[in-house]
Amino acid sequence: QVVFVESGGGLVRAGGSLRLSCVASGSLSSINAIGWYRHVPGKQREWVATISNENTDYGATRYADSVKGRFTISRVNTENTWFLQMNNLKPEDTAVYYCNLWPRPSSWGRGTQVTVSS
Repeated sequence: QVVFVESGGGLVRAGGSLRLSCVASGSLSSINAIGWYRHVPGKQREWVATISNENTDYGATRYADSVKGRFTISRVNTENTWFLQMNNLKPEDTAVYYCNLWPRPSSWGRGTQVTVSS
């Protein structure tokens, strides 16, 4: 079992930036890749970005088309911490953001709210 705690959300104007943090604890050896996801009430949870933790493609990243070129996923190895740097934010990026295992998420944390005003 891995437990995730997200932070760093807030209210920003369109064009602004935020950096989200994710701290994992528990069975960290089971982590093959970490994903950031987001959820808007009334819609399905959406995958945003992934970073690999596997030896074959360690550090490899992937992004949803909607955030490619604006968001960057990264990690701090020694602290089991992952980041999502979000630049040039748009109102449609407004959502609760979560980190979790990828591609098969486990239990969800509380997430962190990101609100982008126009």
